[in-house]
Amino acid sequence: MAGERILPLEGVNNFRDYGDYAVAGGGRVKPGLLWRSGQHVAASDGDLDIIAGLRLAIVTDLRGDSERTLNPCRRHAGFSAQVFHSEGETTGLASHFDAAAGVLTEADARGAMCRLYAEMPYRPNLVPVLQRHFAALAAGEGASLIHCFAGKDRTGFSVALTHHILGVHPDDATADYLLTNEVMAGRQFRGNPGTGSAGYAALGEAAARALGGVNAEYLAAGFAAIRDSHGSVDGYLEQVLGVDAAARARIREALID
Repeated sequence: MAGERILPLEGVNNFRDYGDYAVAGGGRVKPGLLWRSGQHVAASDGDLDIIAGLRLAIVTDLRGDSERTLNPCRRHAGFSAQVFHSEGETTGLASHFDAAAGVLTEADARGAMCRLYAEMPYRPNLVPVLQRHFAALAAGEGASLIHCFAGKDRTGFSVALTHHILGVHPDDATADYLLTNEVMAGRQFRGNPGTGSAGYAALGEAAARALGGVNAEYLAAGFAAIRDSHGSVDGYLEQVLGVDAAARARIREALID
């Protein structure tokens, strides 16, 4: 089943369908409408042809200004999707590679990633693009793609919120998040990470793996921060992202069979 979700593209990492899960109360998330990936700066012409076949209506680019400038996405000649992004920077750091600063051990790396996820839901320049993304899902405008630099942290957090809204079981949502580790095994990050990559390259294998992969405790730290500040994930969705009960119902209506 996992293999069926993955588009084995040459130059775009972690491109996969995060629909087609059973949901609470019956039904199933429609396949072919919800896609996630890393950035597209290294997409081959063949990759672009495959992506064009998905008939994307919405592309949500969670990267900040510097990331988009360093790594402009390649587009198919017939590309016509709406593209959402925020002005300014959307990372708590210049890039996920900069999480390596001050990291000496695997435990240091995991702690740094948990802190990164705990502040991620409230980043001033990330919140607006997430608001637009979920409004588009509620409008039922068609197939969507959400991506960041590596398609693992900002993207993984956003996908987990979508799974929560849809009623995907937490075990399935976590498994989808962790699938990044399987998909990325043996693959290199695509694009220019900026100046932070030098410190990352100097890390030991275990610490580098903790920063470069995903771990259930990272996602749990983000959701714990949400519950601490808003009492529930639904409270966060409504008060921060503007996704109230009516919007959540529209998202479910658009995406669940």
